[in-house]
Amino acid sequence: MAVQSWIDILKSSKKTALIHDGKRKIHYLFTDGKEMAEEYDLQTDELIVRKWRNKSTLGAKGQWQVEVGEPIAGPVTSLDSDVIKENCSNPVFMRKDTKSSFQWRIRNLPYPKDVFSVSAEPSERCIIIKTSNKKYYKKFSVADLDRSQLPLDDSALSFTHANNTLIYKKPKEILTLEQELLKELKKLKGTSEGDVDCKTQ
Repeated sequence: MAVQSWIDILKSSKKTALIHDGKRKIHYLFTDGKEMAEEYDLQTDELIVRKWRNKSTLGAKGQWQVEVGEPIAGPVTSLDSDVIKENCSNPVFMRKDTKSSFQWRIRNLPYPKDVFSVSAEPSERCIIIKTSNKKYYKKFSVADLDRSQLPLDDSALSFTHANNTLIYKKPKEILTLEQELLKELKKLKGTSEGDVDCKTQ
């Protein structure tokens, strides 16, 4: 079963834990050189951030790619610099999960609910969000379902306009996997800030 193989990969990875600012931060190093970093709220055990980093072909560490949580802000530039940068009023697409569902939010998209169309494409394993005025189109996959090789279910999809939020109810296999993983992570001895041994040269 694919869900079991993903949990086995997570368990066999090298993990480092740190407790800081009310968050449990876990760093995974996989055998293929990929890295994953996660942050969990200590009180609610909810996932706040998940990001991935791959090595380049020459072995250099790449940029972090955010899967869950706020996108990483680019470098701050002065107003008089000649750098071209993205407009701050462009739509921002981000994922923020709860215990029972995957959630995606779109900021800076001021259209009424009837303009939006949300659909799941099980054959392509993706979800499509588009507007009837052709101002926004987004096609994305659910990485957690892909890693566990679970099918995309159109009936688990819902959309609310209050926060431009798209909700996908987590399958029971994912909920079980997350509970099992959380038990493993709580067993890790996390160092608090200031407890780290610094080696001197």
